[in-house]
Amino acid sequence: MKKYAIILAAGKGTRMKTDLPKCAYPLLKKPMIAYIVEHLYKSMMFDELITVVGHKKEVIQEILNSTVKYAIQKEQLGTGHAVLAAEKYIKDEEGYTIILPGDMPLIDDLVIKAAINEHLEFRHDLTVVSTIVDDPFGYGRIIRDEAGYLNAIIEEDDATKPVKAIKEINTGIYVITNKYLVPSLKKITNNNSKKEYYLTDIVKIMKDEKYLVGTFLLDKSSKAMGVNDLYTLSEAETILRGNINKELMKSGVAMINPKTITIGQNVVIDENVVIHPNTYITGNSHIHRGAIIGPNTEIHNSIIGEGVTCKHSLVYNSEVKKNSVVGPFAHLRDGAVIGENNRIGNFVEVKKSITGDTFKASHLAYIGDAEIGKNVNFGCGSITVNYDGVNKYKTTIGDDVFVGCNSNLIAPIVIEDNSIIAAGSTLDKNVPKGSLAIARAYQINKENYLRKPKKINEK
Repeated sequence: MKKYAIILAAGKGTRMKTDLPKCAYPLLKKPMIAYIVEHLYKSMMFDELITVVGHKKEVIQEILNSTVKYAIQKEQLGTGHAVLAAEKYIKDEEGYTIILPGDMPLIDDLVIKAAINEHLEFRHDLTVVSTIVDDPFGYGRIIRDEAGYLNAIIEEDDATKPVKAIKEINTGIYVITNKYLVPSLKKITNNNSKKEYYLTDIVKIMKDEKYLVGTFLLDKSSKAMGVNDLYTLSEAETILRGNINKELMKSGVAMINPKTITIGQNVVIDENVVIHPNTYITGNSHIHRGAIIGPNTEIHNSIIGEGVTCKHSLVYNSEVKKNSVVGPFAHLRDGAVIGENNRIGNFVEVKKSITGDTFKASHLAYIGDAEIGKNVNFGCGSITVNYDGVNKYKTTIGDDVFVGCNSNLIAPIVIEDNSIIAAGSTLDKNVPKGSLAIARAYQINKENYLRKPKKINEK
Protein backbone atom coordinates (compact mmCIF):
# COMPACT_ATOMS: atom_id res chain seq x y z
CA MET A 1 0.00 0.00 0.00
CA LYS A 2 1.37 3.41 -1.04
CA LYS A 3 0.47 6.78 0.44
CA TYR A 4 1.07 9.79 -1.78
CA ALA A 5 0.88 13.56 -1.39
CA ILE A 6 0.52 15.81 -4.44
CA ILE A 7 1.26 19.52 -4.04
CA LEU A 8 0.02 21.85 -6.78
CA ALA A 9 2.69 24.49 -7.40
CA ALA A 10 2.58 25.23 -11.13
CA GLY A 11 0.73 28.57 -10.93
CA LYS A 12 2.17 31.92 -11.98
CA GLY A 13 0.68 33.92 -9.14
CA THR A 14 -0.29 36.84 -11.37
CA ARG A 15 -2.08 38.67 -8.55
CA MET A 16 1.08 38.59 -6.42
CA LYS A 17 2.70 41.01 -8.89
CA THR A 18 6.01 39.21 -8.60
CA ASP A 19 8.50 37.43 -10.84
CA LEU A 20 8.56 34.50 -8.42
CA PRO A 21 6.18 31.57 -8.77
CA LYS A 22 3.42 32.16 -6.24
CA CYS A 23 4.30 29.16 -4.06
CA ALA A 24 7.90 30.34 -3.80
CA TYR A 25 6.97 33.69 -2.29
CA PRO A 26 8.44 34.00 1.23
CA LEU A 27 6.43 34.09 4.44
CA LEU A 28 8.64 35.01 7.41
CA LYS A 29 11.64 34.54 5.10
CA LYS A 30 10.63 30.99 4.16
CA PRO A 31 8.91 30.05 0.88
CA MET A 32 5.23 29.19 1.31
CA ILE A 33 5.60 25.75 -0.23
CA ALA A 34 8.35 24.84 2.24
CA TYR A 35 5.83 25.03 5.10
CA ILE A 36 3.57 22.50 3.39
CA VAL A 37 6.36 20.05 2.63
CA GLU A 38 7.67 20.26 6.20
CA HIS A 39 4.23 19.50 7.65
CA LEU A 40 3.68 16.61 5.25
CA TYR A 41 6.94 15.09 6.48
CA LYS A 42 6.04 15.85 10.09
CA SER A 43 2.73 14.00 9.75
CA MET A 44 4.60 10.78 8.82
CA MET A 45 1.59 9.70 6.75
CA PHE A 46 3.21 9.46 3.29
CA ASP A 47 5.63 7.34 1.30
CA GLU A 48 6.14 9.80 -1.55
CA LEU A 49 5.70 13.54 -2.01
CA ILE A 50 5.08 14.82 -5.55
CA THR A 51 5.13 18.50 -6.49
CA VAL A 52 3.49 19.62 -9.73
CA VAL A 53 5.56 22.47 -11.19
CA GLY A 54 5.24 24.61 -14.29
CA HIS A 55 5.93 28.35 -14.37
CA LYS A 56 9.60 28.90 -13.42
CA LYS A 57 9.82 25.33 -12.17
CA GLU A 58 13.54 25.69 -11.48
CA VAL A 59 12.78 28.11 -8.62
CA ILE A 60 10.57 25.56 -6.83
CA GLN A 61 13.10 22.80 -7.55
CA GLU A 62 15.88 24.86 -6.00
CA ILE A 63 13.79 25.39 -2.85
CA LEU A 64 12.71 21.78 -2.35
CA ASN A 65 15.69 20.02 -3.95
CA SER A 66 15.40 16.25 -3.56
CA THR A 67 12.80 16.29 -0.76
CA VAL A 68 10.05 15.66 -3.34
CA LYS A 69 9.54 14.22 -6.81
CA TYR A 70 8.51 16.57 -9.62
CA ALA A 71 5.72 16.37 -12.20
CA ILE A 72 5.62 19.05 -14.89
CA GLN A 73 2.44 20.77 -16.06
CA LYS A 74 3.50 22.24 -19.38
CA GLU A 75 0.30 24.23 -19.94
CA GLN A 76 -1.88 25.97 -17.35
CA LEU A 77 -5.13 24.12 -18.06
CA GLY A 78 -6.59 23.94 -14.56
CA THR A 79 -6.21 22.05 -11.32
CA GLY A 80 -7.55 18.76 -12.68
CA HIS A 81 -5.03 18.87 -15.48
CA ALA A 82 -2.29 19.69 -12.94
CA VAL A 83 -3.00 16.61 -10.81
CA LEU A 84 -3.06 14.41 -13.92
CA ALA A 85 0.53 15.52 -14.61
CA ALA A 86 1.53 13.33 -11.64
CA GLU A 87 -0.09 10.21 -13.15
CA LYS A 88 3.20 8.40 -13.73
CA TYR A 89 3.97 8.38 -10.00
CA ILE A 90 0.65 6.89 -8.83
CA LYS A 91 1.63 3.26 -9.36
CA ASP A 92 0.10 1.48 -6.38
CA GLU A 93 -3.69 1.16 -6.44
CA GLU A 94 -3.80 0.30 -2.75
CA GLY A 95 -3.60 3.26 -0.41
CA TYR A 96 -4.57 6.93 -0.65
CA THR A 97 -3.43 10.27 -2.04
CA ILE A 98 -3.84 13.73 -0.54
CA ILE A 99 -3.92 16.71 -2.91
CA LEU A 100 -3.04 20.17 -1.58
CA PRO A 101 -2.56 23.65 -3.07
CA GLY A 102 1.00 24.95 -2.71
CA ASP A 103 -0.18 28.40 -1.60
CA MET A 104 -1.69 27.34 1.74
CA PRO A 105 1.18 27.76 4.24
CA LEU A 106 -0.92 27.64 7.43
CA ILE A 107 -2.05 24.04 6.89
CA ASP A 108 -0.29 21.92 9.49
CA ASP A 109 0.33 18.26 10.19
CA LEU A 110 -2.63 18.08 12.59
CA VAL A 111 -5.08 19.03 9.84
CA ILE A 112 -3.43 16.61 7.41
CA LYS A 113 -3.68 13.73 9.89
CA ALA A 114 -7.29 14.56 10.81
CA ALA A 115 -8.43 14.67 7.16
CA ILE A 116 -6.80 11.33 6.36
CA ASN A 117 -8.18 9.69 9.51
CA GLU A 118 -11.68 10.90 8.53
CA HIS A 119 -11.20 9.40 5.07
CA LEU A 120 -10.08 6.05 6.46
CA GLU A 121 -12.49 5.82 9.40
CA PHE A 122 -15.59 6.44 7.31
CA ARG A 123 -14.28 4.42 4.36
CA HIS A 124 -14.68 7.29 1.92
CA ASP A 125 -13.51 6.93 -1.66
CA LEU A 126 -13.11 10.71 -1.82
CA THR A 127 -12.94 13.20 1.05
CA VAL A 128 -13.17 16.94 0.42
CA VAL A 129 -11.83 19.24 3.15
CA SER A 130 -14.25 22.14 3.63
CA THR A 131 -14.51 25.07 6.02
CA ILE A 132 -16.87 27.94 6.77
CA VAL A 133 -15.74 31.55 6.19
CA ASP A 134 -17.37 34.95 6.56
CA ASP A 135 -16.35 36.08 3.09
CA PRO A 136 -16.49 33.16 0.62
CA PHE A 137 -15.78 35.28 -2.47
CA GLY A 138 -13.49 33.53 -4.95
CA TYR A 139 -13.88 30.05 -3.48
CA GLY A 140 -15.78 27.03 -4.75
CA ARG A 141 -19.00 26.55 -2.74
CA ILE A 142 -19.97 23.27 -1.09
CA ILE A 143 -23.39 22.16 -2.31
CA ARG A 144 -25.16 19.65 -0.08
CA ASP A 145 -28.27 17.58 -0.73
CA GLU A 146 -31.37 17.49 1.49
CA ALA A 147 -29.76 14.88 3.73
CA GLY A 148 -26.71 17.09 4.24
CA TYR A 149 -24.32 15.02 2.13
CA LEU A 150 -21.95 16.57 -0.39
CA ASN A 151 -23.60 16.89 -3.77
CA ALA A 152 -21.27 19.14 -5.79
CA ILE A 153 -18.74 21.98 -5.71
CA ILE A 154 -19.52 25.05 -7.79
CA GLU A 155 -16.77 27.54 -8.63
CA GLU A 156 -17.26 31.29 -8.15
CA ASP A 157 -17.37 32.06 -11.88
CA ASP A 158 -20.13 29.48 -12.45
CA ALA A 159 -22.16 30.22 -9.31
CA THR A 160 -25.65 31.75 -9.24
CA LYS A 161 -26.56 34.38 -6.66
CA PRO A 162 -28.06 31.87 -4.16
CA VAL A 163 -24.95 29.67 -4.48
CA LYS A 164 -22.67 32.66 -3.88
CA ALA A 165 -24.43 33.22 -0.55
CA ILE A 166 -23.21 29.84 0.74
CA LYS A 167 -20.38 30.24 3.26
CA GLU A 168 -19.09 26.67 3.30
CA ILE A 169 -16.21 26.50 0.85
CA ASN A 170 -13.89 23.99 -0.70
CA THR A 171 -10.37 24.42 0.70
CA GLY A 172 -8.79 22.71 -2.30
CA ILE A 173 -7.58 19.78 -0.19
CA TYR A 174 -8.74 16.28 -1.19
CA VAL A 175 -8.05 12.77 0.03
CA ILE A 176 -8.80 10.06 -2.54
CA THR A 177 -8.37 6.32 -2.72
CA ASN A 178 -5.56 5.63 -5.20
CA LYS A 179 -7.37 3.28 -7.57
CA TYR A 180 -10.05 5.89 -8.32
CA LEU A 181 -7.74 8.90 -8.79
CA VAL A 182 -6.42 8.65 -12.35
CA PRO A 183 -9.59 7.12 -13.93
CA SER A 184 -11.70 9.92 -12.41
CA LEU A 185 -9.26 12.65 -13.48
CA LYS A 186 -9.44 11.47 -17.08
CA LYS A 187 -13.22 11.97 -17.10
CA ILE A 188 -13.00 15.69 -16.24
CA THR A 189 -13.98 18.01 -19.10
CA ASN A 190 -13.41 21.74 -19.66
CA ASN A 191 -17.08 22.57 -20.19
CA ASN A 192 -17.10 25.75 -18.05
CA SER A 193 -16.65 29.52 -18.37
CA LYS A 194 -12.86 29.37 -18.15
CA LYS A 195 -12.43 26.30 -20.36
CA GLU A 196 -10.29 24.71 -17.68
CA TYR A 197 -10.22 21.21 -16.19
CA TYR A 198 -11.51 21.78 -12.65
CA LEU A 199 -10.43 19.27 -10.04
CA THR A 200 -13.72 20.03 -8.27
CA ASP A 201 -15.58 18.17 -11.02
CA ILE A 202 -14.21 14.94 -9.60
CA VAL A 203 -16.95 15.12 -6.94
CA LYS A 204 -19.79 14.77 -9.43
CA ILE A 205 -17.90 12.18 -11.48
CA MET A 206 -17.36 9.93 -8.47
CA LYS A 207 -20.87 10.42 -7.11
CA ASP A 208 -22.36 9.49 -10.50
CA GLU A 209 -20.38 6.25 -10.33
CA LYS A 210 -21.74 5.55 -6.84
CA TYR A 211 -18.47 5.99 -5.02
CA LEU A 212 -18.65 7.17 -1.41
CA VAL A 213 -17.87 10.90 -1.31
CA GLY A 214 -17.67 12.72 2.01
CA THR A 215 -16.34 15.86 3.63
CA PHE A 216 -14.09 16.79 6.50
CA LEU A 217 -15.13 20.12 8.02
CA LEU A 218 -12.12 22.12 9.20
CA ASP A 219 -13.14 24.14 12.26
CA LYS A 220 -10.29 26.65 12.13
CA SER A 221 -10.76 28.20 8.70
CA SER A 222 -7.61 30.36 8.96
CA LYS A 223 -5.50 27.23 8.53
CA ALA A 224 -6.91 26.82 5.03
CA MET A 225 -6.22 30.40 3.98
CA GLY A 226 -5.00 30.54 0.40
CA VAL A 227 -2.50 33.28 -0.41
CA ASN A 228 -3.38 34.92 -3.71
CA ASP A 229 -2.01 38.45 -3.30
CA LEU A 230 0.28 40.48 -1.05
CA TYR A 231 -2.58 41.51 1.22
CA THR A 232 -3.61 37.93 2.03
CA LEU A 233 0.09 37.16 2.47
CA SER A 234 0.24 39.82 5.19
CA GLU A 235 -2.86 38.34 6.84
CA ALA A 236 -1.30 34.88 6.83
CA GLU A 237 1.91 36.29 8.26
CA THR A 238 0.00 38.02 11.07
CA ILE A 239 -1.73 34.76 12.02
CA LEU A 240 1.47 32.72 11.84
CA ARG A 241 3.45 35.29 13.83
CA GLY A 242 0.78 35.40 16.54
CA ASN A 243 0.69 31.61 16.85
CA ILE A 244 4.47 31.30 17.07
CA ASN A 245 4.84 34.11 19.62
CA LYS A 246 2.04 32.70 21.77
CA GLU A 247 3.68 29.28 22.01
CA LEU A 248 7.09 30.79 22.76
CA MET A 249 5.76 33.02 25.53
CA LYS A 250 3.93 30.06 27.07
CA SER A 251 7.25 28.15 27.05
CA GLY A 252 9.09 30.87 29.02
CA VAL A 253 10.26 33.43 26.44
CA ALA A 254 9.60 37.03 27.51
CA MET A 255 8.47 39.35 24.72
CA ILE A 256 8.15 43.10 25.15
CA ASN A 257 5.35 44.25 22.82
CA PRO A 258 5.04 40.91 20.96
CA LYS A 259 3.02 42.39 18.10
CA THR A 260 6.23 44.04 16.88
CA ILE A 261 8.30 40.84 17.14
CA THR A 262 8.65 38.35 14.27
CA ILE A 263 9.94 34.83 14.91
CA GLY A 264 10.26 32.27 12.10
CA GLN A 265 8.71 28.83 12.38
CA ASN A 266 12.06 26.98 12.49
CA VAL A 267 13.61 29.19 15.18
CA VAL A 268 14.42 27.57 18.54
CA ILE A 269 14.38 29.85 21.58
CA ASP A 270 15.20 28.55 25.06
CA GLU A 271 13.43 29.71 28.21
CA ASN A 272 14.57 32.82 30.10
CA VAL A 273 15.26 34.72 26.89
CA VAL A 274 14.07 38.33 26.66
CA ILE A 275 13.13 39.76 23.26
CA HIS A 276 12.61 43.50 22.91
CA PRO A 277 10.43 45.29 20.30
CA ASN A 278 11.05 45.41 16.55
CA THR A 279 13.12 42.24 16.52
CA TYR A 280 13.17 39.67 13.67
CA ILE A 281 14.57 36.17 14.21
CA THR A 282 14.23 33.85 11.23
CA GLY A 283 15.73 30.81 9.48
CA ASN A 284 17.26 27.99 11.50
CA SER A 285 18.33 30.25 14.35
CA HIS A 286 18.80 29.13 17.96
CA ILE A 287 18.70 31.60 20.86
CA HIS A 288 20.11 30.08 24.04
CA ARG A 289 19.00 30.58 27.62
CA GLY A 290 19.48 33.99 29.24
CA ALA A 291 20.07 35.93 26.03
CA ILE A 292 18.67 39.44 25.64
CA ILE A 293 17.78 40.28 22.05
CA GLY A 294 16.77 43.67 20.68
CA PRO A 295 15.33 46.15 20.33
CA ASN A 296 15.63 46.75 16.57
CA THR A 297 17.63 43.61 15.86
CA GLU A 298 17.55 41.13 12.98
CA ILE A 299 18.95 37.60 13.32
CA HIS A 300 18.84 35.02 10.53
CA ASN A 301 20.24 31.46 10.44
CA SER A 302 22.42 32.18 13.46
CA ILE A 303 23.25 30.79 16.90
CA ILE A 304 23.16 33.16 19.87
CA GLY A 305 24.83 31.74 22.96
CA GLU A 306 23.84 31.72 26.59
CA GLY A 307 23.79 35.12 28.29
CA VAL A 308 24.47 37.09 25.10
CA THR A 309 23.16 40.64 24.69
CA CYS A 310 22.48 41.72 21.11
CA LYS A 311 20.77 45.04 20.43
CA HIS A 312 20.22 47.34 17.43
CA SER A 313 22.23 44.93 15.28
CA LEU A 314 22.20 42.55 12.30
CA VAL A 315 23.40 38.95 12.62
CA TYR A 316 23.31 36.74 9.50
CA ASN A 317 24.62 33.15 9.21
CA SER A 318 26.85 33.62 12.24
CA GLU A 319 27.43 32.47 15.81
CA VAL A 320 27.87 34.48 19.00
CA LYS A 321 29.20 32.49 21.95
CA LYS A 322 28.11 32.94 25.53
CA ASN A 323 28.24 36.13 27.56
CA SER A 324 29.26 38.32 24.64
CA VAL A 325 27.79 41.75 23.88
CA VAL A 326 26.90 42.75 20.34
CA GLY A 327 25.88 46.27 19.39
CA PRO A 328 24.46 48.72 19.21
CA PHE A 329 24.67 48.98 15.43
CA ALA A 330 26.96 45.99 14.80
CA HIS A 331 26.83 43.74 11.73
CA LEU A 332 27.89 40.07 11.80
CA ARG A 333 27.68 38.09 8.56
CA ASP A 334 28.87 35.26 6.33
CA GLY A 335 30.02 32.81 8.97
CA ALA A 336 31.34 35.14 11.66
CA VAL A 337 32.06 33.25 14.90
CA ILE A 338 32.30 35.50 17.95
CA GLY A 339 34.02 33.94 20.97
CA GLU A 340 33.00 34.05 24.61
CA ASN A 341 32.99 37.31 26.58
CA ASN A 342 33.52 39.41 23.47
CA ARG A 343 32.55 43.03 22.98
CA ILE A 344 31.48 43.83 19.42
CA GLY A 345 30.47 47.45 19.74
CA ASN A 346 29.14 50.45 17.88
CA PHE A 347 29.42 50.31 14.08
CA VAL A 348 31.63 47.23 14.01
CA GLU A 349 31.30 44.78 11.11
CA VAL A 350 32.64 41.23 11.33
CA LYS A 351 32.57 39.14 8.16
CA LYS A 352 33.71 35.52 7.78
CA SER A 353 36.01 35.79 10.79
CA ILE A 354 36.67 33.95 14.05
CA THR A 355 37.43 35.82 17.27
CA GLY A 356 38.86 34.25 20.42
CA ASP A 357 37.59 34.73 23.96
CA THR A 358 37.70 38.19 25.56
CA PHE A 359 38.11 39.99 22.24
CA LYS A 360 37.13 43.64 22.08
CA ALA A 361 36.30 45.79 19.10
CA SER A 362 34.34 48.51 20.82
CA HIS A 363 33.64 50.87 17.93
CA LEU A 364 34.10 51.78 14.27
CA ALA A 365 36.00 48.76 12.94
CA TYR A 366 35.89 46.28 10.06
CA ILE A 367 37.12 42.71 10.52
CA GLY A 368 36.93 40.54 7.41
CA ASP A 369 38.47 37.13 6.61
CA ALA A 370 40.37 37.08 9.89
CA GLU A 371 41.28 34.61 12.61
CA ILE A 372 41.89 36.31 15.94
CA GLY A 373 43.16 34.87 19.20
CA LYS A 374 42.10 35.58 22.79
CA ASN A 375 42.54 38.76 24.81
CA VAL A 376 42.87 40.97 21.74
CA ASN A 377 41.90 44.64 21.62
CA PHE A 378 41.03 46.01 18.20
CA GLY A 379 41.16 49.79 18.24
CA CYS A 380 38.68 52.34 16.99
CA GLY A 381 38.83 52.89 13.24
CA SER A 382 41.04 49.86 12.58
CA ILE A 383 40.41 47.48 9.69
CA THR A 384 41.64 44.30 8.10
CA VAL A 385 42.36 45.17 4.48
CA ASN A 386 41.25 41.85 2.99
CA TYR A 387 40.50 42.67 -0.67
CA ASP A 388 42.82 43.82 -3.44
CA GLY A 389 40.07 44.23 -6.01
CA VAL A 390 40.41 40.66 -7.28
CA ASN A 391 41.04 38.27 -4.37
CA LYS A 392 40.30 38.07 -0.63
CA TYR A 393 43.17 37.44 1.80
CA LYS A 394 43.38 36.33 5.42
CA THR A 395 44.56 38.21 8.50
CA THR A 396 45.80 36.12 11.45
CA ILE A 397 46.19 37.73 14.88
CA GLY A 398 47.57 35.79 17.85
CA ASP A 399 46.75 36.04 21.56
CA ASP A 400 47.21 39.13 23.76
CA VAL A 401 47.62 41.55 20.86
CA PHE A 402 46.81 45.27 21.06
CA VAL A 403 45.83 46.93 17.79
CA GLY A 404 45.93 50.71 18.14
CA CYS A 405 43.35 53.07 16.69
CA ASN A 406 43.20 53.76 12.95
CA SER A 407 45.43 50.84 12.01
CA ASN A 408 45.27 49.12 8.60
CA LEU A 409 46.32 45.48 8.46
CA ILE A 410 46.91 44.67 4.80
CA ALA A 411 46.31 40.95 4.25
CA PRO A 412 47.77 38.42 3.93
CA ILE A 413 49.43 39.22 7.22
CA VAL A 414 50.23 37.51 10.55
CA ILE A 415 50.40 39.40 13.85
CA GLU A 416 51.99 37.08 16.39
CA ASP A 417 51.25 36.80 20.15
CA ASN A 418 51.91 39.66 22.59
CA SER A 419 52.41 42.25 19.87
CA ILE A 420 51.41 45.91 19.86
CA ILE A 421 50.40 47.84 16.76
CA ALA A 422 50.94 51.56 17.24
CA ALA A 423 47.95 53.77 16.47
CA GLY A 424 47.78 55.07 12.92
CA SER A 425 49.96 52.31 11.46
CA THR A 426 49.48 50.72 8.05
CA LEU A 427 51.14 47.28 8.02
CA ASP A 428 51.89 45.01 5.08
CA LYS A 429 54.53 42.81 6.76
CA ASN A 430 54.18 40.14 9.44
CA VAL A 431 54.81 41.18 13.06
CA PRO A 432 56.95 38.80 15.18
CA LYS A 433 55.97 37.72 18.67
CA GLY A 434 56.31 40.37 21.36
CA SER A 435 57.04 43.21 18.92
CA LEU A 436 55.94 46.82 18.68
CA ALA A 437 55.04 47.69 15.08
CA ILE A 438 55.03 51.33 13.99
CA ALA A 439 54.33 52.29 10.39
CA ARG A 440 53.77 56.04 10.14
CA ALA A 441 55.21 58.96 8.24
CA TYR A 442 57.47 61.16 10.38
CA GLN A 443 55.74 64.09 12.02
CA ILE A 444 57.03 67.49 10.96
CA ASN A 445 56.07 70.66 12.80
CA LYS A 446 56.50 73.97 10.91
CA GLU A 447 56.83 76.67 13.55
CA ASN A 448 55.34 80.12 13.00
CA TYR A 449 53.47 78.72 10.02
CA LEU A 450 50.14 80.35 10.80
CA ARG A 451 49.77 83.44 8.67
CA LYS A 452 47.92 86.50 9.77
CA PRO A 453 44.58 86.78 8.00
CA LYS A 454 44.40 89.40 5.27
CA LYS A 455 42.13 92.35 5.83
CA ILE A 456 39.16 92.54 3.55
CA ASN A 457 38.92 95.89 1.82
CA GLU A 458 35.67 97.53 2.59
CA LYS A 459 33.95 99.23 -0.30
